[in-house]
Amino acid sequence: MIYMSKNEKVRLISLGGIGEIGKNMMVVEVGNDLAVIDAGVMFPEDDMPGVDLVIPDITYLMENASRVKGIFLTHGHEDHIGGVPYVLRQLNVPVYGTKLTLELLRLKLAEHGLERQTKLIEVKAGQRIQVGSLDIEFIHVNHSIADVVALAFHTSQGVVIYCSDFKFDQTPYDGKVADLGKFAELGKKGVLCLMSDSTNAEQPGYTESEKSVGETLRAAFARANGRIFVATFASNVHRIQQIVDAAQGEDRYICVTGRSMIKVVEVACQLGYLNIPEGMLVEVDQVDKLPADKIVILTTGSQGEPMSALSRMAMAEHSKLAIMPGDTVIISATPIPGNEKSVGRIINQLFKEGANVIYEPHLGIHTSGHAKQEELKLLLNLCKPKYFIPIHGEHRMLLKHAELAEATGVPKDNIIITEIGLPVEFDKKGARIRERVASGQVFVDGLGVGDVGNIVLRDRRQLSTDGILIVVVTMDRRNRKVLAGPDIVSRGFVYVRESEELLDEAREKVREVLTTCEKDQVTEWGPIKSAVRDTLSKYLWEKTKRRPMILPIIMEV
Repeated sequence: MIYMSKNEKVRLISLGGIGEIGKNMMVVEVGNDLAVIDAGVMFPEDDMPGVDLVIPDITYLMENASRVKGIFLTHGHEDHIGGVPYVLRQLNVPVYGTKLTLELLRLKLAEHGLERQTKLIEVKAGQRIQVGSLDIEFIHVNHSIADVVALAFHTSQGVVIYCSDFKFDQTPYDGKVADLGKFAELGKKGVLCLMSDSTNAEQPGYTESEKSVGETLRAAFARANGRIFVATFASNVHRIQQIVDAAQGEDRYICVTGRSMIKVVEVACQLGYLNIPEGMLVEVDQVDKLPADKIVILTTGSQGEPMSALSRMAMAEHSKLAIMPGDTVIISATPIPGNEKSVGRIINQLFKEGANVIYEPHLGIHTSGHAKQEELKLLLNLCKPKYFIPIHGEHRMLLKHAELAEATGVPKDNIIITEIGLPVEFDKKGARIRERVASGQVFVDGLGVGDVGNIVLRDRRQLSTDGILIVVVTMDRRNRKVLAGPDIVSRGFVYVRESEELLDEAREKVREVLTTCEKDQVTEWGPIKSAVRDTLSKYLWEKTKRRPMILPIIMEV
């Protein structure tokens, strides 16, 4: 491979996934060329009412569009590929990824009408490619989905390794262990900087093997007398295969429900990642025709999503399936941070319906796809990086990962806890932090992308907590005199019938403001509305200690 001058600069800029869980996006700049690693989404927090998804702000990419050589994907999880369609709407670049990753992406692109205009380039673990001045190598690692790779950028300053979601599974279900030898080889060559997954940096020891889950599932299936429901992540094809194997061992049929689960199972079977014996799959309509002890229902909803198949079955809202006494429900996943309440509600409802629910992590029905402390230290020792940047985790996780790196011998001054939008630049003189670039969050709300900002969210939060008060006044256009009103409409603030006295006093306050404005010869609608809003807000706070949104409406005649 041809390298540029030794003066070539390498810049790393996170546009998402540092100091948070989700919307992962890393920019790697080598010379004048720029690579985007992943483009994920994050699900909204409780203080984001109405928001469907959160994606990275790509203003920086748009400003440097001519330099972007492509989007390079590590794997097919939502927090790594979910934002790709939104990026491709504004940036026409090729997308590189492994076979399963690209097939999962194709499903998303089809939903957005982008499948025909996007150039998808398949790569394989162990492959090394040249894209412009970017020299990129793909390294196989284990995770909770197949076809996961770490990326190594070969530069004149040394190798830059991006190892997002990973673990070192010594007995993976597909028999493909992580390529430890390649990491060791790169470590001998000279790793300039290692960026590594911090999700489980607080957890001691090693992450359990995926195969251990299969053993637990088989035991649970053997004990179950009635129907078995298993909820898991649709993308975890190795988990799905083990569910199929356990069902086959008990001579049970498999029924797949949930839109994303059905699509992933179809794709994984076509690509050979899933092997379901012929005649084993049955349609939802056939479930009631089979004995209860002969059926396993594979479903979405492990995160308590309100519209998922499991949620609808638990609430008796599914068109063809419902939970009944005697059913066994296995939730083969742990709640993503922030989803604990939703999952808890579903579990409670399942118990109310008479199901036997198996959900506790200590029972071995799930294992993480992220490396724990000993695996993180192993990667550090193999790579022997000059500099280390912890990624993919909240701030406390990054700090704990930094401690692990220091314990393995990385100098404290060479461990960089960066932030979203803060470039880290490397050259022959060392590493330094550069001026912050445009970055942040973009909210997806329905068909709107970026049209909901902090001001809109503030208004929604106010409406959800204190409600709204609409003041309607009819005024003469010429002399600005009140012809009718004021009338007050309350929604979500107080119940009108029980608060007539309060609203009568509020109307009187509005009349006083309008009289004052008339005496002072205030003729512009804007100042009149502001005066009404300020006076009424102060009065209502004194009386109720609430701050409803006040919306004055002046009708001209």
